[in-house]
Amino acid sequence: MIEKCIDFESIQKIYYETEKRLDNVITSIVQLLDRKRLKIAVAESCTGGLLSQKITSVSGASHVFELGVCTYSNSMKEKMLSVSHEMLDLYGAVSSQVAESMINGLYELSKADICLSVTGFAGPEGGTENLPVGTVFLGVKYMQDSAFSVHLPFYRFGINSREEIRNATAVCAFGIVYKLLMEGLECPKS
Repeated sequence: MIEKCIDFESIQKIYYETEKRLDNVITSIVQLLDRKRLKIAVAESCTGGLLSQKITSVSGASHVFELGVCTYSNSMKEKMLSVSHEMLDLYGAVSSQVAESMINGLYELSKADICLSVTGFAGPEGGTENLPVGTVFLGVKYMQDSAFSVHLPFYRFGINSREEIRNATAVCAFGIVYKLLMEGLECPKS
């Protein structure tokens, strides 16, 4: 997996382009997926089901939404998504490595064309000096052969409340999926 496939400036641009029109972007994603006969699945930790809720709020989502799993605890990441205990110990649950492992496990469960995973510190507790509250990692697997992770440092945006971090994660995740479907992203193959 390629970490930081999308740089900070690109994340900011995606966030600000998507934030005000999130509902329209999600509706467009569902319609595009349906038209292209593609499926999407999500594995969530810090967002606690928000991505699944946003997708399923759109009429017609049942044609494209394959699976949504909320693996908030490490033990459920291990049990449901096959994230190894050693990886969790070595890198911690909030890491690009765990985001990658989560999307790989999700893909094995769903075989969806687009798989998203999110793991992060939404606060108010948690976080470290190196990974403060507002640190999120998004994993994206697109069409089996392209996978990447994105570090979403929302603390650098001034976004620091739990709800703001969760919402910003949804905004960026769906903004990236929209760009993948509409424009493609230039990321190396995994």
